[in-house]
Amino acid sequence: MMAVVAVGVFIAAYVLIATERVPKTVVALTGAAMVVAFGVLSSEDVFYSHETGIDWDVIFLLLGMMIIVGVLRRTGVFEYVAIWAAKRAKGSPLKVMVLLVLITALASAFLDNVTTVLLIAPVTLLVCERLDVSPVPFLIAEVFASNIGGAATLIGDPPNIIIASRSGLSFNDFLIHMTPIAGLGIIVLVAMLPLLFRGSFTVDPARTAEVMALDEREAIKDRRLLIICGIVLALVFAGFIGHAVLHVEPSVVALIGAGLLVLLSRSRPAEFMPSVEWETLLFFAGLFIMVGALVQTGVIGRLADAAARATGGDPLTATMLILFVSALLSGIVDNIPYTAAMSPIVAQLSHGIEDPSQANALWWALAIGADFGGNLTAIGASANVVVIGIAARSATPISFWEFTRKGAVVTAVTVLLAAPYLWLRYFVLGH
Repeated sequence: MMAVVAVGVFIAAYVLIATERVPKTVVALTGAAMVVAFGVLSSEDVFYSHETGIDWDVIFLLLGMMIIVGVLRRTGVFEYVAIWAAKRAKGSPLKVMVLLVLITALASAFLDNVTTVLLIAPVTLLVCERLDVSPVPFLIAEVFASNIGGAATLIGDPPNIIIASRSGLSFNDFLIHMTPIAGLGIIVLVAMLPLLFRGSFTVDPARTAEVMALDEREAIKDRRLLIICGIVLALVFAGFIGHAVLHVEPSVVALIGAGLLVLLSRSRPAEFMPSVEWETLLFFAGLFIMVGALVQTGVIGRLADAAARATGGDPLTATMLILFVSALLSGIVDNIPYTAAMSPIVAQLSHGIEDPSQANALWWALAIGADFGGNLTAIGASANVVVIGIAARSATPISFWEFTRKGAVVTAVTVLLAAPYLWLRYFVLGH
C-alpha cells in the first residue's frame, strides 16, 4: 500500500512539473508533505536518514557556493570573463557557445558540476546580454557539458563519489577509464551544437562591433575583493579535490569557504543573500523526500533488482542492461538516489564475475549511465535544476520540455556512443 502511495505521489508530481501548470517548488513540497502525511516516511527518515532523507550535503554545498558566487559577483569578474570570451570568439554566438561548453566541461572534471554551473551561468547571462541573444540555448548546452565532463573524474559528478565508495575504485581508476568516454562525449556534443540549437546564433553586427571595442579590464570593480575571492576559491577548490584525503565533505568545504569569504570581505547579508536560490534549495528538499519514499518502500530497489536478474549471469548483457537502464531511470528519478539504490546490486553482480576487467565494466556502465542519463530530463541531475532556477530568476525561463527534448537527443547519442566503448574496451581488448 505504501509503495502505491509513493509511486502515485511521485508520478503525479512529475506530471505537474512536466506540464508546468504549478510552480515546481510548490509541487515538490506538496508531494513531500503527502508522503509524510500518509506515513510512508517519518520525520527521522526525512531529516536524518542517509538513504531516504534530504541529502543535506547537496543542499549545503549549493548554499555555500551560492553565497561565494554572490560575493564574487561584486568584483566584476563575471563581466570580465564574459567580455573576454566574446572577444576571443570574435562576437560569434556559436563560437561563444563552443568556448563556454569547453570551459564548463573542463571545470566540471575538477569541481562538482553544480559548482561549475553556478560559476559559469552568470558569465553566460552577461555575454548573451552583451550580444543581445537569448541565453537559454547557452545555459542548456552548458548543463549538458557539465554532466558529461563531470563523468571524467571521481569528484566531477555525485554518482561517481557514491560508486567509488561502494566499489573501491580510485581517483586514478576514474581518470583512466572514464576520461576517454567523457572526452568523446564532449567532442560529439560540440559537433551537435549547430543542429541542436539551430536558429539561435543570429547576432546584430553592431552589437558585435560594440563588444569587440570593450576593454575587459575596465569591468573589474574591486581588485582587493577579487584577490580575496581568488585566494578563498583556490582553498575551496583544493578542498574539493582533496576531500577524500582530508575526510571533509565538499558541503563542509563550501560552507567554510563561504563563511571565510563573508568574514574577510566584510560583506553584509543584503549584498550576497539575493544570490541564494531559495526556491531551488526547497525544490531539491522536496524531490529528495519523494524519491526517498520510493527507496523506503523498495520501489527503486525492486526495479534495479529486476534489471539485474534479467541479465542471466552474462557479463556483457549485464553491462549493457545496466548502462541503458541507468541512463533511463537516472533521467527520471535523479541520478544521485538512483546510484545509491543500484550500487549494492552492481556489487553483488560484479562479485560473481571472474574477469576483473569485466567485473569493473559493470561499475563503469553504472557511472556512464547515471552521469550521461542526467541530461535526459530537466530534473535528471542537480546541475539541471540549478541552471533552470537561475534562468527563471533572470527572466529567461527554460521550460521542462524545451530542456528535455534536446536532453533526450544528447543522452541517446552519448549513451549509444558509450555502448561500443564498453564492449570494445572490456570484452574485446580486455582492459
